[in-house]
Amino acid sequence: MSGAKEITGKIRSIENTKKVTSALEMVSASKIRKSQDMMNASRPYTHMIRRVMGHLSKANPEYRHPFTVRRAEIRKVGYIIVSTDRGLCGGLNINLFKLVLGSVREWQEKGAEVSLVTLGKKASSFFKNIKVEIAAHASNLGEQPQIEDLIGSIKVMLDAYREQTVDLVYIVYNDFINTMTQRPTLEQLLPLPETEDEEVRDIWDYIYEPDAETLLDTVLVRYIEADVYQAVLENLASEHAARMIAMKNATDNAGDLIDELTLAFNKARQAAITQEISEIVGGAAAV
Repeated sequence: MSGAKEITGKIRSIENTKKVTSALEMVSASKIRKSQDMMNASRPYTHMIRRVMGHLSKANPEYRHPFTVRRAEIRKVGYIIVSTDRGLCGGLNINLFKLVLGSVREWQEKGAEVSLVTLGKKASSFFKNIKVEIAAHASNLGEQPQIEDLIGSIKVMLDAYREQTVDLVYIVYNDFINTMTQRPTLEQLLPLPETEDEEVRDIWDYIYEPDAETLLDTVLVRYIEADVYQAVLENLASEHAARMIAMKNATDNAGDLIDELTLAFNKARQAAITQEISEIVGGAAAV
């Protein structure tokens, strides 16, 4: 019965694992609703300010803010990478990192340098093993991220762009489509990408009060901070959804494995019983 005892030990081990994955699934299921509510609450503001900033990129003001100026030569590219602090969420992070590595490779082949700002422990631990500069890092943002916790890391990249040590800035995060789908997304953050609004075809401008320089310097920084904050919320909702699905699949697979091992145990037990009966019958016949 040594084989049966080994199978019994495996079954107990898998049952314990199944309890853990089932608990993680239920925790993520309870948290995903709150994260979706936060994400959906900030989406209208982010979309509208992004539209206004897109208009500004086509405007013709008397003052050209540095964030709207396109550089003729791209010598250094910056990435703000939003990842999770914890694992057990399937391929959510690794798919995002593959997207970043593909873009980084393209720019490096063109002779450009790369600088990263990582938000989340997983991005920091992954990219520190790759020969790229990590200019700033933030982690432990929690279940209710606050924009104040992001400002310092964002400012590092904004200052680098102002000082022209970085010529192009991307933000990379997981866009929450639905519970089953989270899409790795790479978007240009600086200089401001042009709007796709069909209503804006001609060169035009806003009326600024008190003046364009003062207003744009404040509004554009707030826009960048709001855009990064929205990316963090999108990534948080994606994390809970991905972990819930991954843990559900792990729980189902554990159940299937337990069924297979139980069947193997029953076969081994039946074989042992049959062998014992054969030995008894053989002994009785010999007598």
